[in-house]
Amino acid sequence: MAKVLPACPFLALLLLAPALATENERGLIINLEAGELCLQSIQCKSGCCHRTSGLSLARCAPKAPEFHDPCSLQNIYGVYYKCPCESGLTCDSDKSIVGSITNTNFGICRDPQDLYRRR
Repeated sequence: MAKVLPACPFLALLLLAPALATENERGLIINLEAGELCLQSIQCKSGCCHRTSGLSLARCAPKAPEFHDPCSLQNIYGVYYKCPCESGLTCDSDKSIVGSITNTNFGICRDPQDLYRRR
């Protein structure tokens, strides 16, 4: 019985090693890097599946930084012409029904704390 106990931790480590190794690796369907082809934003590490036109292939792209790049509001399609803002920022844009349908609600990323201070 004493010989069986040392084998248990070894066996557990042997079984868990593949799972621990794949934790940080890139996947084929999810956890995609910037520049890789995507169908939905949930597949990308950045959370933005971006296309330049209606006929182009969508690729993972970084989210929009504050005051630099135009941004889109979060939408139900999961593919954007302009990426949403980075975490902690809000997209200051026109919120129209037509813009939501045509995916053209573009704006600029702003820090919500700055907006409250200006008022």
